[in-house]
Amino acid sequence: MKIKIVNKSDHDSPAYETIASAGMDLKAFISDPVTLLPLQRALIPTGLFIELPVGYEAQVRPRSGLAIKHGITVLNTPGTIDADYRGEIKVIMVNLSDTTYTFNNGDRIAQMIVSAHEKAEWIEVDDLNQTSRGSGGFGHTGQ
Repeated sequence: MKIKIVNKSDHDSPAYETIASAGMDLKAFISDPVTLLPLQRALIPTGLFIELPVGYEAQVRPRSGLAIKHGITVLNTPGTIDADYRGEIKVIMVNLSDTTYTFNNGDRIAQMIVSAHEKAEWIEVDDLNQTSRGSGGFGHTGQ
């Protein structure tokens, strides 16, 4: 699949690191370092603008290394970039650790996955087919 991209950053466009990678790293495009205190959040720009085909979305997800090593994650995960959005991709980062964390220009901050999606059409009915699970949720299966 070919996707149009405008890259206004001074970094390479996102790319798959391995043949089996699902996501592409997004990098911070900032003129000055951004330091997050514990529980603080910030909107980090990437300098990237994309044109997705209708029927696709880009999902912005945390990087596992940042999460486990530093307690840094994407706040609204997965963040959805719709096919009709033409603004800059920016990532809401949050520091869930007990120490400060500093982002620098070029740091890999998140990953982006391009995924197809379906349009749902609701069919209003009076009853739903029953299952053995029924309405059980939130730990109902014992997990």
